[in-house]
Amino acid sequence: MVKIRMRRTGCTNHATYRIVAADSRSPRDGKFLEILGWYDTQMKDANFKLDLDRVDHWLKKGAKPSTTVASLIRRAKNPALKPHHAAKAKNKTAAKSGETPTA
Repeated sequence: MVKIRMRRTGCTNHATYRIVAADSRSPRDGKFLEILGWYDTQMKDANFKLDLDRVDHWLKKGAKPSTTVASLIRRAKNPALKPHHAAKAKNKTAAKSGETPTA
């Protein structure tokens, strides 16, 4: 089975990831079928890029994305969406101040 997942690259204390289509049996940093994009955890705004045509191609063939990659795909298709952790932080802040949390 093919999975769309992240492959770690970069150096110590500065992890960057390539988003790849890989056989589910291969190790995280092992052999892969195709590079579909990248993700940099240290950048603030545009911290990832995906080739959505190729992602859709693999999804149609039955590839399963990891949870993080699925989140990145949703954000790539709808740029107005904020990262999931930003929404959680906003809800925590609202709960502390006594406001009703918004989704």
